[in-house]
Amino acid sequence: MNCKRFREDLPELAQAASIRLALPAEHGEHRRACAACAAELEAMLRTMAVLDEWQAPEPSQYFDSRLRARLREEPESGAGGWLERLRRPALGAVLALLLVAAVWMFQGGRPPEEAPVVARQGATPAVVQTGSAVADLQNLERNQELYAEFDLLDELVEDGNAEETP
Repeated sequence: MNCKRFREDLPELAQAASIRLALPAEHGEHRRACAACAAELEAMLRTMAVLDEWQAPEPSQYFDSRLRARLREEPESGAGGWLERLRRPALGAVLALLLVAAVWMFQGGRPPEEAPVVARQGATPAVVQTGSAVADLQNLERNQELYAEFDLLDELVEDGNAEETP
């Protein structure tokens, strides 16, 4: 038996001891061997004894009349109207919209980057507009290997379909 297990079982042990039941053998041995655990069990027994003697105070003689008066002053549950019922969902919708706007601004809503500059030898750099024929040719050149692999995949798919048809 160790102190951790003894402390885990402490509420059950205190209840058993308060009704004068004998503690299990291993718990009793640990209680005799460990002064800290024994003191903790005694403290819990004293607390339980104080709680057994405690009496709840009687409510004031005016408690019921004050309670009825406060209940009369409280507005009825349906008195808020449709605006009151929509307040919380509207607040939730506004907060969700703000969250979406913040994510868009910090991640996807970046301003467009400047158009790439094409430099020629001996010429002043010119700005190439995105979506123009020159920009498309530049994209094709940069992604040539990727497009070649797509062509190879298309050929494999066509060969596979040709073998399946009788």
